[in-house]
Amino acid sequence: FPTSTYCQIWADTQRELDAMLQREREEFLQPQEDPEQVMKMLATAYVQYLAILRKLDEAHAHLIHQQKRAAVRQALDGVMGRILEIKGEMVALEKSECHSMADILLELQRVPEDIEIPIPKYFIKENLGILQYREKYLHEILLNAGLLEQEAVTAMTLEEGIRVIQVAERARQGRARAAFMRRIYLEEKRQSQKQEQKMAKSPDDAATCIQKVWRGHRQRKETERLREEEMIFLGMFLFIHSFYFFLHFQSLPPDLEVMISLQKVNVLEGEVQERANFSFRHELRAAEGPHIKETFQDEITQCFLECRHITGRFPDYPPEKTGGSKALIVEKHPEEIVEELAAKKAKAEAEKNEKDKKVKEAKEPAPEKKPAKVEKQVVDEGWKMGPSNFLLMLEEGSSQYQVFWENRDNKSDFLQDHDPELIKAGEREEVEEEIRVQVDEVMEEKLLRVKEVVDGETGPGQVKAVKEKNSGEKKEKRHRKPRKGGHENLMMSLACRSIDSLYQQLAEERLLIQVKNVNLSDYMGYNDGLRSLLRETGAQPMPSIPEVRQLVALYGILPLGSQTVHENAPLVKSLLLAGPAGVGKKMLVHAICTEAGANLFSLTPSNTGKYPGREGLIMMLHMILKVGKELQPSVVWIGDTERIYSKGATKGEEEVNFKRLARLLPQFLRALKPKDRVLLVGTTRRPFDANLGPFCKVYQKIILIPKPDYLTRFGKCFTLWKHYILQCGGTLTKLLNLNCLAQVSDGFTQGHVVDVVHTVLTELRLLQMARKPLRTAEFVTSLARHDPVYNEEEEAFQ
Repeated sequence: FPTSTYCQIWADTQRELDAMLQREREEFLQPQEDPEQVMKMLATAYVQYLAILRKLDEAHAHLIHQQKRAAVRQALDGVMGRILEIKGEMVALEKSECHSMADILLELQRVPEDIEIPIPKYFIKENLGILQYREKYLHEILLNAGLLEQEAVTAMTLEEGIRVIQVAERARQGRARAAFMRRIYLEEKRQSQKQEQKMAKSPDDAATCIQKVWRGHRQRKETERLREEEMIFLGMFLFIHSFYFFLHFQSLPPDLEVMISLQKVNVLEGEVQERANFSFRHELRAAEGPHIKETFQDEITQCFLECRHITGRFPDYPPEKTGGSKALIVEKHPEEIVEELAAKKAKAEAEKNEKDKKVKEAKEPAPEKKPAKVEKQVVDEGWKMGPSNFLLMLEEGSSQYQVFWENRDNKSDFLQDHDPELIKAGEREEVEEEIRVQVDEVMEEKLLRVKEVVDGETGPGQVKAVKEKNSGEKKEKRHRKPRKGGHENLMMSLACRSIDSLYQQLAEERLLIQVKNVNLSDYMGYNDGLRSLLRETGAQPMPSIPEVRQLVALYGILPLGSQTVHENAPLVKSLLLAGPAGVGKKMLVHAICTEAGANLFSLTPSNTGKYPGREGLIMMLHMILKVGKELQPSVVWIGDTERIYSKGATKGEEEVNFKRLARLLPQFLRALKPKDRVLLVGTTRRPFDANLGPFCKVYQKIILIPKPDYLTRFGKCFTLWKHYILQCGGTLTKLLNLNCLAQVSDGFTQGHVVDVVHTVLTELRLLQMARKPLRTAEFVTSLARHDPVYNEEEEAFQ
């Protein structure tokens, strides 16, 4: 589609977003008493925001204009964060992670697929080069360490060997015949040229022939030039160019050629934008720099004079840590500054009096008095939406859209050129900050000179006070007792090491592993309407596979992919995936890393056994934390995490060392700040074997993963059995009853289905398939050797 189409999508979506913001101002800020009405209101906003997110992602992925992409990106992150906030309110209201959306979808005339969480494409697209380099670097480390599994070399059968030799011999004969025919053709051409030379043409005929060729060549060039100008004017040059390239050379399909051209345009546009920013920064510094510098100096001088007029002395120049002259240049009246100074002085005296009072009370303990009973007045004002960190961001983005982009003619903007005023507005702050730092250095020296001349204050006295303070600190350090243990030495050794060396060590110790290329959409499953009916009656059935996908995307992928969302949305540091063996917990962990472009750290008893003792585990976690923060986003995965909190006695040194993580994981989570896109993910197949108190405190969100239902095993369009049989090279015939397999495999997991298909479809069986089609009994016989998930185990999970 042309760029104007995606600009129109953005414009329509922005109008929908403005309507949603107006509705939030009218409804969400008012107290509500009916929980059902509140839930309906939240679910409606949730579904509508998801539709807006899907459209914004489409526009952001296809727009070329960098400034437009930045505006759409702001709205995209704001909508993602608002969805997470609404989801948190829904969970707090219903005390459940899964909700009944059937009535809302019916009212809004939407299908269940509309509540799937779209993963923004910029998570991977903007960091594609870094991710490819990181993957290549990790592969080289594992290859040099001999940790990569070599591909098994399969021996050929006799028939396959004969077929390869036949193909090679036929190719050789074809090349030999082609060379022979070429020699015959050249000989015939030579003979014809000799005959033409004997029959010489007249000069007039030769001139006429040359004129025809030249006029035809000139006219074709002119026609091609006019056509290119017309296509550029219509905005269709890239598509036409790729189409003609395909017709003449048959080398690349048009879609691929267009995508390559668009990628080149994106790269070129980014380079042009960087060059434009650089040139505008220099232009601003040259044009407005002297004026900005003079304005800063006048404001700081005026502030010094006002403070001296009020307090009787010049103030101390604020250090750079507190912002430098930013702390001085405030739009306040001098009287307000005096009031602030008086309030600070009064507060300091009050704190001093309280400390003296506490010291006296400690020396003379007062008699104990029974506290008086205070009756609490409970006022139920009903439900009210909590404060949001993203509404202001969305409103600012909406106002910027109305000012800069709403009335712009996108159809005539063929070159998608940048807007100079927007670039100047963004670069002006950086230029002002650079000039402010220079002005601070000059004005600080001037202030010291003025103080020395006017007030008689000299610098050496201040230096002497600083020296006395430093000498006091040194004496205090001398009297301190040295700490026992080598914990500080370990941390110092880690601080001196580079990220590359730590990365290499973690990879060689198998703590950093390769991510399998698995998308969240590969975790197949369908919505079951029966679960919605059960939730309406008040029951809490097992979540469906689409609900699991949604929760993994909300709590795992979206915060890891966006720094803005992770810093401002409700913070989720840890996630637990619980379910029977074979339901796809490991696959979901790899899907989180694939969709968000995250590193994957794996903690297993064998890995943690390489760092024995408490200090060794602390060093290991510090290494993971340092590398994970530096190369964020990152996922720390603990498989069979219930073994850390197991109730029984442990066997073996590795298991004992693995259980030491129980006391270190809370400290690890406390070290994670909102700016650190690091997620702790645990998987467990037997959570009921753990000590549930500390186990559930570590993981903020617990997602229960069910076994596949009938719709997943045998859906109308796509099934587990059909997918895995075709994936392994099998062929579906009338003798293979998928409905029967779906019925018989009730209670079995996806892992069971994969194991059965691989067991049946061996290499020998695939060779026999032409004369011996697949039958249902073959899969049923293999399935009978596995144990299903019994009802008792499912109830234990619930």
